Amino acid sequence: MAKLLNGKNIAKSYRETLKQQVSELKEKGVTPNLTVVLVGEDGASKSYVNAKHKACQSIGMDSVIKHFDADITEEALLKEIKALNEDTGVHGILVQVPLPSHIDEHLVLETIDPSKDVDGFHPENIGKMHLGIDTFAPCTPLGIMHLIKETGIDIAGKNALVIGRSHIVGQPVAQLLLNESATVMIAHSKTQNLESLLGQADIVVSAVGQPGLVSGEHLKDGVIAIDVGNTVVDGKLVGDFDFDSVSNKASYITPVPGGVGPMTITYVLNNTVRACREQI
Repeated sequence: MAKLLNGKNIAKSYRETLKQQVSELKEKGVTPNLTVVLVGEDGASKSYVNAKHKACQSIGMDSVIKHFDADITEEALLKEIKALNEDTGVHGILVQVPLPSHIDEHLVLETIDPSKDVDGFHPENIGKMHLGIDTFAPCTPLGIMHLIKETGIDIAGKNALVIGRSHIVGQPVAQLLLNESATVMIAHSKTQNLESLLGQADIVVSAVGQPGLVSGEHLKDGVIAIDVGNTVVDGKLVGDFDFDSVSNKASYITPVPGGVGPMTITYVLNNTVRACREQI
């Protein structure tokens, strides 16, 4: 039976480390500041932004939410971001997506100063990550890597299968695994031999949003199973794994909810503290 990788507990422990780092920065007269840009009234986005705000406060960071109406022009939004780039009191900038359809999301993300890009989505930071250069990486993949390392296994040489190729999770976590010398396979909607690939993998990360996609019968004994799926079924949040059957084959497994999710916000905090240290 698999051991549970409890993201809530792991995140709580790591946030204590970040809290100490914030305290040390405050002793030097600097308080890390995360400024989140929110456009419009999307309920899920507002909820997520509020969660980040509370998390910042819990470790002693400054948190500012700049909320703009959905009809703000692209030009005006870019001007606001450029002002945040120039503000030395702002250490991390995060633009909550999705943005309204009249605003070019890629242009907005490219406008953020790479040294303040705590979401890790600026093309400069993405490029550095693919070159193996230490930089800001996307927060969910960083959280996934933290969970895998919590198992104590050596990632080098392991076969890792990432299911999903989004630029938010799938592609960056595959690159981070490759940077740790794993042998990485990426499966997606056009993959025809998923069951065969599952049978070869020592580590499986699924980020598709398709309940029951992965069942235990196709997995190696002792696999590390990281479920990033996030789908509401009959009022309950479920992942991509058939939890019971996967648990019987895996050595470690993340629950949904309470697995990867808490680690994502934790790495927003991590990246902001890092940005503050580097900027001073």
